[in-house]
Amino acid sequence: MTRQLRVFFYVQHLLGIGHLARASRVCSALAFDGFDVTVVTGGTPVPGFPASELKHVALPPVVAGDKGFSGLADETGKPVDDDFRERRRNMLLDAFRTCDPDVVIFEAFPFGRRQMRFELMPLLDLIEASNRRPLVATSLRDILQERNKPGRAEEMLELVQAHFDLVLVHGDPAFARLEETFPYAREIADKVAYTGLVAGSAPALPLERFDVVVSAGGGAVGKELIGAGLEAAKLLPPELSWCLVTGPNLPQVDYDAFESAAPGNVKLFRFRRDFASLLSGARLSVSQAGYNTVCDIIRAGCASLLIPFTAGGETEQSTRAARLEKLGLAGVLPEHDVSPARLARDVETQLARAKPAMPPLDLEGAAQTAAILRAWLLKAPVRPSRSA
Repeated sequence: MTRQLRVFFYVQHLLGIGHLARASRVCSALAFDGFDVTVVTGGTPVPGFPASELKHVALPPVVAGDKGFSGLADETGKPVDDDFRERRRNMLLDAFRTCDPDVVIFEAFPFGRRQMRFELMPLLDLIEASNRRPLVATSLRDILQERNKPGRAEEMLELVQAHFDLVLVHGDPAFARLEETFPYAREIADKVAYTGLVAGSAPALPLERFDVVVSAGGGAVGKELIGAGLEAAKLLPPELSWCLVTGPNLPQVDYDAFESAAPGNVKLFRFRRDFASLLSGARLSVSQAGYNTVCDIIRAGCASLLIPFTAGGETEQSTRAARLEKLGLAGVLPEHDVSPARLARDVETQLARAKPAMPPLDLEGAAQTAAILRAWLLKAPVRPSRSA
């Protein structure tokens, strides 16, 4: 009997939960395809991620020091020290040895997660020293953050050329291509494979229906959006029903304040496992423009008002939102313009528009990632065994 091919998938979420959610979808698809998957996570725990059927190694959690991703802190907000880093690094390297994988996938790195070089560079060194070197891939969203610091793009290129066999771009090239946000894409073109967007499966029929669904992703930076949504609901006709999904990381004191202030036509939730289903039954989604939320919106065919996250010089969500607006698929409200009155006006405008016709974008990126990996493993050169 042929043994299962083993995948070692590293994912680190620092602020929101988008990276973890997308990685979990990919890992579940790999497991469904027959891979033996070990997921290594390094962020704060999120219920339901990764899926329970996957092997899971949880490193001591770290989070971003601030909205600009400056520095690393532990769960209590204390800056991490060298002892903490060494403990995490040793756990990660031990997990790799235990897994003995055929494939190692780094979510975002080296195109992101530079803060984690203290443990990822030693892991790459260990991989290169292995007698049976696994296939090494990076898992990327379709639109990268613009890099303004000199030398960063060149550093990424050097790492990909030295250590990576495959660059999995989780996007539809008809919507966004790697070279549009990474200047050296042509130099690694032979390593790049577009998987399609990693969207969830077609949603079930909604158990509840709302006119407006306001969501704040993980919730770490969504307080202003949820607050504005709550006040906007009070300015519009009470016949409109609202669902506000704060995200699991919104501080409890803020959640309690919102809950006590919510009028009768507003329901407040921390998290909805049926979020995609809610969108399919909603007239309008109001959200940031993160990758996973946009995938859910496109899959559901829901009208949307996007408020891109831009703190700390972030550009990825603004780029995505602008492209969707140009295609007539969304309205865009700049983050610095958000107020209850402006939000209420824009919600009213979007509700009056006809439902958008969704373009035929490829949404099967999770399943196609598994197919791409199997194809690459079949054509990969034979590598020496441990006993060689």
